[in-house]
Amino acid sequence: MHIPENYLSPATCGVMGAAMVPVWVHAVKKVNEELPKEKIPLIGVGAAFSFLGMMFNVPLVGGTTGHAVGGTLIALLFGPNAACIAVSIALLLQAVLFGDGGILAFGANCFNMAFVLPYVGYGFYRLFVKLFGGNESIGTGKKLVAAAIGSYIGINLAALCAAIEFGVQPILFHDAAGNALYCPYDLSVAIPAMTIPHLAVAGVIEAIFTVVIYAFVMKTSPDLTYDAIRAERLADHPAEEKGSHVPVFALIAVMIAATPLGLLATGTAWGEWGAEEIAETSSGGAPLGYTPSGLENGWSLDVLMPDYTMGGVGEVLAYILSAVIGVALLIILFKLISIPMKGRDTVNAS
Repeated sequence: MHIPENYLSPATCGVMGAAMVPVWVHAVKKVNEELPKEKIPLIGVGAAFSFLGMMFNVPLVGGTTGHAVGGTLIALLFGPNAACIAVSIALLLQAVLFGDGGILAFGANCFNMAFVLPYVGYGFYRLFVKLFGGNESIGTGKKLVAAAIGSYIGINLAALCAAIEFGVQPILFHDAAGNALYCPYDLSVAIPAMTIPHLAVAGVIEAIFTVVIYAFVMKTSPDLTYDAIRAERLADHPAEEKGSHVPVFALIAVMIAATPLGLLATGTAWGEWGAEEIAETSSGGAPLGYTPSGLENGWSLDVLMPDYTMGGVGEVLAYILSAVIGVALLIILFKLISIPMKGRDTVNAS
């Protein structure tokens, strides 16, 4: 779902980036109000889960690949506003260091994966918790069902948004001969190509990823859940039950070691072909037969570790090292980000 460089027009990228600015401002403000000071650095843990989840590629319907994002998961741990910030930082790190997603398309990628996914996913989680009887009266099993439903809906709506962003490009931006300047596939191709694999496979993967990790955190570190944080705030006193965070960091270490499993999925994610291969790629019919000029001649950034590779290092080891570097940087970044953020000094019911 990472939109690469030059698949969207500069105008589209500008609009999507501008749309995200008030979202980021709102998210930072609300995190300051909602989370205790000691929880803010731990948002890096949620960002690490998202970063690692996006490294586990799985084969999708149609011969492409996809991955979990973890937007709803982070919302369940720290709230949707914290999830917006966490996924945004993870996406920025992926784009700048690994070339996974475009720099110009950063706003669009954040709109889909850091805005639509966590807010919609968490909203549906709350809706189904309420339908099941309310947060205080239902058991863990029903909460996990609500989490699965919310995360499934969230990632599928995010995929639909990405499909629309892809699909409007050839309608709005083309040359005199009718050839697309950027993404060449219109809505009739982009929407089914993005949504069917997510409905069939990627959404299920997202739900499983969310439920498994959320259940683990509820069991081992119950204070690292947004339900516990909200209950603490409303009760006007610190939570009595606090779990160790060691198991959570141990889970992150296990996931890092397992990331090479993501290399087993062959093929390229839909809409992420390079300029050199798109002309020969068939999507919705015969091969395209040309390379859109905006895609071929557009701006690009030479990143340090393209596609999670390193010169002179084997593919598997490079993938693991990329995971270590990404997780370490996210933990450090959120520790630094938390310094100027105020958070809540004391529990309050506001």
